[in-house]
Amino acid sequence: MDRTTGGAPTRPPQGVAGAVLLLGVLLAGAAPLIPLAVLVYRYEPELLPLFAVPLAVLVAAWRIARDRARDQLTDPLTDLPNRQALLIATQEALARHEAEPGYSVGLILLDLDRFRSLNDALGHTAGDRLLVHIARRLHRALRTGAGHPRDGEDGTALPPPVRRGERPVVARMGGDEFAVLLPGVGSPDLLERTAKALIAELAAPIRLDGLLLVLEASAGVCVYPTHAQDAESLLRRADVAMGHAQHSRSGVERYDEARDLDTPYRIGLLGDLRRAIEMNEVQLHYQPKVAFDGSVVGLEALVRWERPGQGRVAPDEFIALAESSGLMPRLTDYVLESAVGQIARWRNQGLMVPVAVNVSPRDVLNPGFAARVAGHLTRHQVPAVALQLEITERLLLDDSRRAADTLAELRRYGVRMSLDDFGTGHSSMVRLRSLPVGELKIDRSFVSRMVADDHDAAVVRCSVELAHSLGLTVVAEGVEDDETWERLQDMGVDAVQGWLVSAALPVDQATAWLLVRRNDAPPVESLPR
Repeated sequence: MDRTTGGAPTRPPQGVAGAVLLLGVLLAGAAPLIPLAVLVYRYEPELLPLFAVPLAVLVAAWRIARDRARDQLTDPLTDLPNRQALLIATQEALARHEAEPGYSVGLILLDLDRFRSLNDALGHTAGDRLLVHIARRLHRALRTGAGHPRDGEDGTALPPPVRRGERPVVARMGGDEFAVLLPGVGSPDLLERTAKALIAELAAPIRLDGLLLVLEASAGVCVYPTHAQDAESLLRRADVAMGHAQHSRSGVERYDEARDLDTPYRIGLLGDLRRAIEMNEVQLHYQPKVAFDGSVVGLEALVRWERPGQGRVAPDEFIALAESSGLMPRLTDYVLESAVGQIARWRNQGLMVPVAVNVSPRDVLNPGFAARVAGHLTRHQVPAVALQLEITERLLLDDSRRAADTLAELRRYGVRMSLDDFGTGHSSMVRLRSLPVGELKIDRSFVSRMVADDHDAAVVRCSVELAHSLGLTVVAEGVEDDETWERLQDMGVDAVQGWLVSAALPVDQATAWLLVRRNDAPPVESLPR
């Protein structure tokens, strides 16, 4: 090459090709290496093709790898961070706790209620657009403060849920589930109120394809280090809390270790319950229902369990455990088999009293449930009218159409239905009329307070009038004193159940109780269906 003694070139770079190659390097995304490319172009232009082309290939490969890495951490539909990205962000936020005592991290998991039904009705394309809208609304709410909790008295905004300098992370976990990570959150109470504010924000009407949609959501909240000690546990426990919120229809639930299936206590309890069912250690007690003339109109089968070495386990605890663990179908089949078998034995003794069995919404929505009930009746040669199934209002909310189909099939078999715990849910007259029930049971929470509380008395009175207008029989639960008995009788209630009549009795005591009142029971065939 022709150089001067000072090292400067004796001629300018030759040709347009070198300039084109340099431009190609720049367009390939090699901006960080521009100085090196310029030096080669200036002093060794002959080497530029050898330098530029491999560099362009290398940079292009780097950009592809970078884009792939970003795609692996991004939800393709909403462009939000995905589950893996949220986990990384959570781990980074938790790492700051080591250097700063007192630092906390909050996580909210949100799930849209009944989104699957909406998706099926509107189509998957519209459902995807709805999810994009929800993602934008969540992100905007946290950015603008619309999703910040507000004071319950005057509605003024409370301080942001994260401290200054921290930024919340909104992610899509998959399906209709979203997450909000709040580094530096003030407290579990503030996190819970933030979740409620976000749910309220999501409940604002959305217009989609000419339809005005109002969405409901359930949320679970969990705080590090109060509830969890690592990122995976924080995610899992927030999911547990969200599941409880969905089950209870409460909107928002905070993580509670006592209700977590994966704690050692709950794992042991579940194993013992499974064995108790297999060994016939779960027992049924029977509580009578009577009319105001003293006649026996039926019995309700109530499940009881004495855990070996531990004593009696509260029914609410082990029934909730069975529902959340997938054991409920086995428990229900066990209870139905026991109850129908007992009906057969009582009928052989001349005791023609119907028995009611509680079933969960999950039971009714399981395929083949009606056929399994019919199988129990056939096996014991018990007429279907001798069995009554008690369902709750939650069934009306979960999947009322499918529930109505199953209950109609049971009705065709001749099984009677009762709506239990009426007044504690969100039933409407339209939903109530859609189900083939013949009886309505007013929840004890209203009955037990009706003498002292005019509001509860009004709820009971309206429930009686509503039920009778629909041709339903009314049973009041939780009757424990004479004054309540008299008030219910004046309101036109058809039958009562509670400690004033009798506690729930073991089989032998229930049999003795029925034998004393053998002539007080109306014929089963005459009962309303």
